[in-house]
Amino acid sequence: MTATEQRTYQYILTDVRDGIAVVTMNRPEKRNALSVAHMEELTDAFRRIGEDRDIAVAILRGAGPIFCAGHDLNELTGCDTPTARRIFAVCTTLMQTIRSIPQPVIAQVHGLATAAGFQLAATCDLIVAAAGTRFQTPGVKIGLFCSTPMVAVSRVLPPKKTFELLVTGEPITAEEAAQLGMVNRVVPAEELEAATWELAEKIRAASRYVVGIGKQAFYRQLELPEHLAYAYAMEVMALNALAADAQEGICAFLEKRQPQWRNA
Repeated sequence: MTATEQRTYQYILTDVRDGIAVVTMNRPEKRNALSVAHMEELTDAFRRIGEDRDIAVAILRGAGPIFCAGHDLNELTGCDTPTARRIFAVCTTLMQTIRSIPQPVIAQVHGLATAAGFQLAATCDLIVAAAGTRFQTPGVKIGLFCSTPMVAVSRVLPPKKTFELLVTGEPITAEEAAQLGMVNRVVPAEELEAATWELAEKIRAASRYVVGIGKQAFYRQLELPEHLAYAYAMEVMALNALAADAQEGICAFLEKRQPQWRNA
């Protein structure tokens, strides 16, 4: 997904600047609701990012007054079972794609992230939110429990708080989410883009190869009991130590100079 090879999409915008990819959900008139076509475009964009070794980090944001209003409910009205299953399968593929690519993905969230929009933000590796932003799983209020958003949300918030959000449909503010460890930064709205970019630049300064190893290892070890996590992490770190960038980084530290990454 180089700057000259970007695909033109209908529902999203993509841009790459200095090794940082920016993906913008661009359905402001629909509050960036996630139709099947919209989710398929997001999946394609993140797959392309994952395959591009020149990209160090990605930012996901939404155009208009809010980040994302969740699924496009028009597609669920009167649908049959195969259609409903396909909608949530496409959504699941999107979430798994974001987690599977080597680049960290930062959600730049403003206004509101609700239902699958909350799921999308929670799936990203990092979250920078504007002050006053709300996160919500309101499905219970319309008779559609937020079961798939629950998967992502319950992995970034404490279980009892997650369950409260799910059964009441009430929102949580960015400030409270930050206190609970879900949001990395809460900044004034006018500083949101700059703060997100600053975090992206800090990630970009590291070896892309090493960060990719680290992202994969981070999520894998979380799934394991402690003794197996140590066994797995030990092997990852031993192999990482042999990588060209690890050797360069160690030598640069000992020689008191800046490392010159080969991203290998």
